[in-house]
Amino acid sequence: QVQLVESGGGLVQAGGSLSLSCAASGGTISTYVMGWFRQAPGKEREYVAAINWSGSYTVYADSVKGRFTISRDNAKNTAYLHMSSLKPDDTAVYYCATSRSLRSYGLDSNAVDYWGQGTQVTVSS
Repeated sequence: QVQLVESGGGLVQAGGSLSLSCAASGGTISTYVMGWFRQAPGKEREYVAAINWSGSYTVYADSVKGRFTISRDNAKNTAYLHMSSLKPDDTAVYYCATSRSLRSYGLDSNAVDYWGQGTQVTVSS
C-alpha cells in the first residue's frame, strides 16, 4: 500500500510561483505513472498533469500547459509540480495520484490506484 503526502501548498499572489511535492512511502513509485489533480470549491476534481515512470513523457491539461511543470525523482520516491504564472482560477486543493496507465490526454481519475490527502493552493488577485 503506497501512501502519498503532498506538501508545498500555500497562499501566493497572481503571477507568482509555487512548487508542490508528493512524497511516497510504503512502496516505490518507480513503476507508476504519477499525476496531479485539483479540486476547486463547488467544482469536480480535474486532471492537471502526469508523468510516465521514467520521466520521459509528460501530459498537461490545456489550462496549465506552458505554466506548470511536472517532474519526478524515483530515487527520492517523490514527484513534483512546479507552478508559475499562477492565476486566481488555479486556486484549489491539489492531489497527488498514482496510476498504471497514462493516456495521450492524461490520467483518468477512475484509473488512479492511490491518492494523497491534498494540499491547498490559494492564488490571490
